[in-house]
Amino acid sequence: MSEAAPAGRLSEAQLVDWLRLIRSENIGPRTFRQLVNRFGGAGAALDALPSLAARSLRGRTIRIATREEAMREIETAQALGVRFVTTVDPDYPPLLKEIADAPPLIALRGASWAAQRDGVAIVGSRNASAAGLAFTERLTRSLAQENYVIVSGLARGIDAVAHRAALDTGTIAVLAGGHARPYPAEHTQLVEEIAERGLIVSEMPIEWEPRGRDFPRRNRIISGLSRGTIVVEAARRSGSLITARFANEQGREVFAVPGSPLDPRAEGVNDLIRQGATLCARPEDVISVLAENAGAPSRRTLFDDEALQSEETLIDELDLFPALDESAFEERAAPTRYPAAAAECGPGLDAGGQGEPSLRQDAHEIIVALLGPAPILVDDLIRVAGLTAREVQGVLVQLDVEGRLQRHGSNRVSLVYNYKL
Repeated sequence: MSEAAPAGRLSEAQLVDWLRLIRSENIGPRTFRQLVNRFGGAGAALDALPSLAARSLRGRTIRIATREEAMREIETAQALGVRFVTTVDPDYPPLLKEIADAPPLIALRGASWAAQRDGVAIVGSRNASAAGLAFTERLTRSLAQENYVIVSGLARGIDAVAHRAALDTGTIAVLAGGHARPYPAEHTQLVEEIAERGLIVSEMPIEWEPRGRDFPRRNRIISGLSRGTIVVEAARRSGSLITARFANEQGREVFAVPGSPLDPRAEGVNDLIRQGATLCARPEDVISVLAENAGAPSRRTLFDDEALQSEETLIDELDLFPALDESAFEERAAPTRYPAAAAECGPGLDAGGQGEPSLRQDAHEIIVALLGPAPILVDDLIRVAGLTAREVQGVLVQLDVEGRLQRHGSNRVSLVYNYKL
């Protein structure tokens, strides 16, 4: 491609042109690639864009990003320690480059080496169960021992636990917005920790505030950076299922952690297993499949036609998802149903909400939100909840008295499934 410098990196002038073109109205990854290939470079494509748009849009003009806007974004990025990487740059993630809708330009903050290693995505519910959070932590640590980088979306719940458990071994967080607007706000400290020891990735403008439709866009990058995607917990119509669908379309492996059919948080993952996803009940289920199929396309086709009709997953030239229910994917500004676990309660768990009164809730509500039909070790429940052992045991006694708690062997507990809240 003529835009590339001999060393594989763009000159400053070329970077400005690439940034202007991808930030212009209606220009998505596929349109960008077609324009650059057709006109021989981003600069020439920018020159041709007004007349091209006038013909194809019947006289309606489109907004083209200015040089000044591009320069401001570059300056803001430099102030934040963010660098731009294009598909012709050797630092561009090789796995991401393989997908059909690879962003032509991404903004990175942190260690580029993380994107050069094989990644495994771990995604799931924001309001995850204690069992799901504990399994995520153990799964993450096992995969890290196999030299996999853990990729996720920085969301509350499963995502945050996966990131924290992989801080010392390698993790990549993909943002739905720009680097100056990480979301959710309580994960600001987690972002800093990942940037110091891992990598933060975004394709959006530096100052972009994420909207509902931006989360599915983010999800295709999460799966694109990964050899396989593991869904730990997901209700039906969950955004995590969109990540799994992208992974399947990209020829990557899809794994699902089975859950109780009585728990709504498991409905989506159980559906994935019925549709052909590989069951993940232990880390070896993932490790063996990835080792066996290294470099090979996915051997299975998930998601029947009826499922695909309900949620459009391909990016069109306008980068819109008109058939998506944005409320299914948009992160909520409201506090999560349980506080983030305190850092001192155990390694690898999310301490993002510690000390924020707005995120603290009554201990009874916290424990009920974390419990489900699946048995969980009381020690894990204490650690995940971020409460003292006395507080947790007090709630468990109260639930016992109410007839809402079922005790299992090996100090495990669960909610009585037929109790109506």
